[in-house]
Amino acid sequence: MALHIHEAWILLIVIPALVAPAAINHEDYPADEGDQTSSNDNLIFDDYRGKGCVDDSGFVYKLGERFFPGHSNCPCVCTEDGPVCDQPECPKIHPKCTKVEHNGCCPECKEVKNFCEYHGKNYKILEEFKPSPCEWCRCEPSNEVHCVVADCAVPECVNPVYEPEQCCPVCKNGPNCFAGTTIIPAGIEVKVDDCNICHCHNGDWWKPAQCSKRECQGKQAL
Repeated sequence: MALHIHEAWILLIVIPALVAPAAINHEDYPADEGDQTSSNDNLIFDDYRGKGCVDDSGFVYKLGERFFPGHSNCPCVCTEDGPVCDQPECPKIHPKCTKVEHNGCCPECKEVKNFCEYHGKNYKILEEFKPSPCEWCRCEPSNEVHCVVADCAVPECVNPVYEPEQCCPVCKNGPNCFAGTTIIPAGIEVKVDDCNICHCHNGDWWKPAQCSKRECQGKQAL
């Protein structure tokens, strides 16, 4: 009996010695906090392909469900192949549109330019105005300004003047012409010196006067 007890003590001493520290597997122990943080960087998300669709915020939609993904204002339908989004043929924006909203699937014009701009000033549609004495302009519905420049007739005098707010020059003293350096009125004969009587051409006011010599006053005195 004593012999059996002695052998048991030997076994108790020998067995712990057979378990070397190098044989301990670290996988049997939970990872420390640093290891847990590094392992969380490689999380595997669920694969929804063929089952549903995920939008930009991570929300999951069922097959056949309509939704608006974050990158598009047009509705999409969730299919087994992924989102299928509407691509409508949007109407063209008016070229004179001054305010466009992009809240819906298609851009929408909220305000159209209803005036004309000409030389830094704004005019209403169909408004008529004169930017200068010789111009007549109108603001067209197309927001374009159309102008007509006055075509002045040839003045009937050799000394026309320009009045304020008038486009074409006017002959304040009526038709006239030059007889040498002297201006004579049209329609009458004018004695310009002792020997010459002149008159203007009818209608050709820019031409020199026609003159004829008469008996000079000096000869009459002799």
